[in-house]
Amino acid sequence: MPNNSFGNDYDHNATIRFFKKWWKLLMWVFLAALAVSLLVSLLITPRYKASAILFPTNSNRLSKAIMDYHYSLDFMDYGVERDCEYCIQILSSESMERDVCRRFNLLEHYGINPNDPHKLFKLHEQYRGNVNVKRTEFLGVEVSVLDVDPQWAADMANFIAANYDTVCHRIHHARAENAADIMQGVCDRLGQEIKDLQDSLRRNPQYQLGLTQLINEKCHELADLQTRAAQTQVDVNENVSYKFLLDEAIAPDKKAYPKRAIIVALGTLGAVVMCILALLCMDALKPKEEEQ
Repeated sequence: MPNNSFGNDYDHNATIRFFKKWWKLLMWVFLAALAVSLLVSLLITPRYKASAILFPTNSNRLSKAIMDYHYSLDFMDYGVERDCEYCIQILSSESMERDVCRRFNLLEHYGINPNDPHKLFKLHEQYRGNVNVKRTEFLGVEVSVLDVDPQWAADMANFIAANYDTVCHRIHHARAENAADIMQGVCDRLGQEIKDLQDSLRRNPQYQLGLTQLINEKCHELADLQTRAAQTQVDVNENVSYKFLLDEAIAPDKKAYPKRAIIVALGTLGAVVMCILALLCMDALKPKEEEQ
């Protein structure tokens, strides 16, 4: 019976012979790669990571929470998943980035030439590489900042968390102002209509029943609109917090990057593996060269 073997013909002796032949070279490559990787890891400027954690509030209007007795949601409630996504979007927005870059003069801090025609692109890339916003497991939002200065990283993370209220208020204030202006215009128009109806009633007392009913309807409509206008005015004037700050960022005392052990291990291993592959290719090509 023929002896059929599948995948069991590998010659282990060839591997042993290979390493016996090249062990000195591989040892030198290992030592050289170890030294170079260690030197490179030492030359990399360490960066420190500071993080702040916050919970967005329920995205309810303050005016409804404190002025409307029929409002079923509490302004002090923690936000739901939708509010968490809104919070991440605002913290990651260009508006937030501009505020942070202006407050900390990041163009100078990151060493970007102010005369560089691509300075804004480089600043954006640096900022996105150093600032990270992500959702936590329990619907919180974590703001992390990497920087060569641990205190700078903490200050930036805390500023971003605090500036969340500023950006939210800026958005809500602009919309509430527009709504207040529109409502005021409608109130003025209704007030003028009521005056016209009252004048008409004085001139035409025979239509008292119909005109009185119409005036009462307009007065109820105006009263309801004035209540809503007052609620909107609260949203315009009040500057409330849209978050609960859970953890303030503090200056870290241990670097987050680089991980020197990982850099040295990967660099050394990669160099040895590449050397082995090159030697295997060289041994595989030798018989063909001898035949020629």
